[in-house]
Amino acid sequence: MSINPSVIAIPVYFLLIGVEFIVHRVNATKSYNLKDAMTNINCGVVSQITGAFLMVILFNAYTYMEANYGLLHIPMVWWAFPVAFITFDFMYYWAHRLSHEINLFWGGHSVHHQSEEYNLSVALRQSSTQILWTFLFYLPIALLGVDPIVFIVAQGINLVYQFWIHTESISKMPKWFEAVFNTPSHHRVHHARNPKYIDKNHAGTLIIWDKLFGSFAAEEERPQYGITKPLKSWNPVWANFAHYTEIYRNLKKIPKLKDKIRLLVNKPGWQPEYLGGYEPAPEIDPNYKKFQNTTSSRLNFYVIIQFVVIMLTTLSFLYFLKEMDTIQKVISAVLIIFSVASFGLLFEHRKWSRGVEVFRLVFMSLGFIYIFGGLNPGLTLLIIATGYLLLSSLWLNTTKHKPRPVTA
Repeated sequence: MSINPSVIAIPVYFLLIGVEFIVHRVNATKSYNLKDAMTNINCGVVSQITGAFLMVILFNAYTYMEANYGLLHIPMVWWAFPVAFITFDFMYYWAHRLSHEINLFWGGHSVHHQSEEYNLSVALRQSSTQILWTFLFYLPIALLGVDPIVFIVAQGINLVYQFWIHTESISKMPKWFEAVFNTPSHHRVHHARNPKYIDKNHAGTLIIWDKLFGSFAAEEERPQYGITKPLKSWNPVWANFAHYTEIYRNLKKIPKLKDKIRLLVNKPGWQPEYLGGYEPAPEIDPNYKKFQNTTSSRLNFYVIIQFVVIMLTTLSFLYFLKEMDTIQKVISAVLIIFSVASFGLLFEHRKWSRGVEVFRLVFMSLGFIYIFGGLNPGLTLLIIATGYLLLSSLWLNTTKHKPRPVTA
């Protein structure tokens, strides 16, 4: 069973998202978009699945550093937790800030900023690659001698805290709280694409770091959310690679090696003077319309039910990861990531999306049989898997309708 607070809290996340959604519907507040919210959660799913494999390597690296090079070897006593928490929060600030200021790092972190809405589901929209760039920032905590378990708990609490600040339901907290802690108001600024707000308020828990290091901005006019070059996609897998592909295209245009390196390490928007120079964030277009397209209620309902199945599969994967063998882990991971990508393709009306979905249903059924029954599954398992495949395929066939164009 996982000990990570951010994994343990997942059911609570979904409960609070549901509560906020219902309250906003009752109050006629337009802060949720079905496809956007599902894409946010699906990005989080992909991040958790890939993180389950990456964290084994990175946790082992942390453990090795702490055991062999830790300066103090802090014991697992009560005061170790506040020390780890504050130290982690400080390092998080710098890892987060540089994820905005270094183009390559932004390739990972940009995923979290792609949503054009702002609600609790956005908190779950996490990157699968950001950890590759930011984990080095936390190795000094290992050198300090913080126990690996204490580190994991501090990391998890920091991430859990940040969930509630992704909302417009709370205007302002008391002044003393706003002065010390990160709040919904502060974090709305961070998610804005208004030029005056960009690269502000990088704090995880304590907003004091932004105030100390000159990156704080108070919320004034209502933020416009998203990134300066909208993703225009519901595919969570593509969301993780979109900025990297843009970097690749720009690298091909640059002839000099020195400038290629500068493109990677400078701020997003940088390019050599002979290609036009730095491209600042554009002003907000008052006529801009958020990315949206129309899908039938039948298709939406089909995807929602399949989405619930995958969420239950994902929760089982995360909670019982240690009990699974390597083949079961790999099959489960591929199946889950493939599924959420297929949902995005269906929402976008890709010509081959239904063929992909049928293949996914077959893969899902076979994977279910193998994971729970091995090479000699029982009759009950075969009936359940076959029934799921046939019913889902027939249901999918009833959702066909003439696609309508995507609008930006």
